[in-house]
Amino acid sequence: MLNAAIVGLGRWGQNLTNSIQNKSKKIRIVQGVVRHPEKVEDYAKKQGFTIVKSLQEALANPQVEAIILATPHSLHAEQIIACAKAGKPVFTEKPFTLTTESAKAAVAACAAAKITLGVGYNWRFQPALQAIKQLLTEGKLGKLLHIEGNFNGPSVYRVGREHWRQDREEGPAGGMTGRGVHVVDAMLYLAGPIESVYAQSHRFALDYGTDDTTTMLFKFRGGGTGYLGTVIATAETWRLQVCGSRGWAEVGDVQHLNTWQLRTCFFDPNDPYVHPQPQVTQFPDTSTERLELENFADAVKNNRPLAIQGGEDIHNVTVLESILQSVTSGQSVKIA
Repeated sequence: MLNAAIVGLGRWGQNLTNSIQNKSKKIRIVQGVVRHPEKVEDYAKKQGFTIVKSLQEALANPQVEAIILATPHSLHAEQIIACAKAGKPVFTEKPFTLTTESAKAAVAACAAAKITLGVGYNWRFQPALQAIKQLLTEGKLGKLLHIEGNFNGPSVYRVGREHWRQDREEGPAGGMTGRGVHVVDAMLYLAGPIESVYAQSHRFALDYGTDDTTTMLFKFRGGGTGYLGTVIATAETWRLQVCGSRGWAEVGDVQHLNTWQLRTCFFDPNDPYVHPQPQVTQFPDTSTERLELENFADAVKNNRPLAIQGGEDIHNVTVLESILQSVTSGQSVKIA
């Protein structure tokens, strides 16, 4: 059992806690870190852990073996490096960091300290997404031609003007930081590195806060194209569709924290005029949040790295940075 402290107990911090506390045999929360303990005192007592006000207090606690970060995006790099200096493995919520430079520095600090660093892309633990990966690997979808997705919702209406999620520095390119990076990570998982991006991002719905409508076109190094749209001033919805030369696979719904179902459709090469009906595959219920945290716990136990130099976690940050460059310049940006 890995004893962890969680930094940040807002909605998502509590969701992560709820996914493992008294449910996992591999990881549990023994301490919480919040600036205003009185706001979560009852919750922490119910979950069976103590509260402190600073990360340093948690790092100094010998009972705390690892740190989970559910904090504002701009704090991640600094907090990860602090964990590395204290020799504590660390799991951070996405986005990893907001710049490639800070992502590389965070990974380097953890590598030097020989500790595990994990990033919270829980979609990779969805059986349906893993099934699409297998279809591509086995060639059943044929050659990957195109991936498109969207991840939308009423995020800008959920918090007030002064909330950190309305800060354009904390949420560059609007829904990309809270939502779009999940879709990008799924695309990297399925199609590999992105070669270039063209993006546009605007604020239409409110007269304050972050952008609410952001769209992107991608070109993948291994071939194929991609489209991603994230609109955070509309009703909740998400979708990811992979088009191959033999058929397509699709996931999507209103709720994304449940276990997804998979829709697939293949054409008959002997009669391409026939319109076959999609097949639907169901999967056993699972908690992707618990699986990602247990994967982190296993990696810590085996001293196995997760986020590494040159890896997809850093590339995802570079893609986000390149999206911002494209928005600013109005031009396509080639990703190094």
